Amino acid sequence: MNDEVQEATRPNAQHPVRILIADDHTMFRSGLRAVVDAQPDLECVAEVGDGRAAIEAAARLHPEVAILDVRMPKLDGLAATEAIVAAGGTRVLVLTTYDSEGNLSRALSAGASGFLLKSLPPEDLVAAIRVAVRGDAVIDPSMTRRLAARFAEGIAPPVEPPEFTQLTAREREVLLLVAAARSNGEIAAELGVGEETVKTHVSRVLAKLGVRDRIHAVVYAYRHGLVCPDRTPD
Repeated sequence: MNDEVQEATRPNAQHPVRILIADDHTMFRSGLRAVVDAQPDLECVAEVGDGRAAIEAAARLHPEVAILDVRMPKLDGLAATEAIVAAGGTRVLVLTTYDSEGNLSRALSAGASGFLLKSLPPEDLVAAIRVAVRGDAVIDPSMTRRLAARFAEGIAPPVEPPEFTQLTAREREVLLLVAAARSNGEIAAELGVGEETVKTHVSRVLAKLGVRDRIHAVVYAYRHGLVCPDRTPD
């Protein structure tokens, strides 16, 4: 998993982050709940088996984070994500067995804060929850490259968008490194600065570009032809 997940700040254990889990496989759902409840700063407040139940539970319980499977009966996880995000107050992590670019694109468009494979190690899922809590987003690193290639298809010759011209030279460097799926630690090492400085640069880049999180900054960079996709196989 990307180092960006690993460096996430732990929430306050005295006020556990409330988690909703939605998956139609009972055993997987129970295992996920056990992982969440084993953390002193996290608490599973409900587990449900379909998308409609997830929406209802989110509206009733107001969890900070909802973890949704893509494929569920009654309403799929992506449609449920859109409804939960639109209601406000809950960030959504989407889990899937298949690394589909189409599902990834739909999840991001719906406002998901994460798109992760179910094969993810438990410790990385816990870290992803904390990333979502702090307001950032994370996707599987291999999917970052595929997403980049998807948005770069058929792109016109690059023309600097007006938002890009507002960035300082250093902020442009940071944006391009973010687009290359580098973690804050890797960016700090490459630029010879501290991680707190990198975090400040990233925050300013997001604000100036008008994007929600670093994943959407990646989409922005590729969509506008600011970088070229890495088309080498994963």
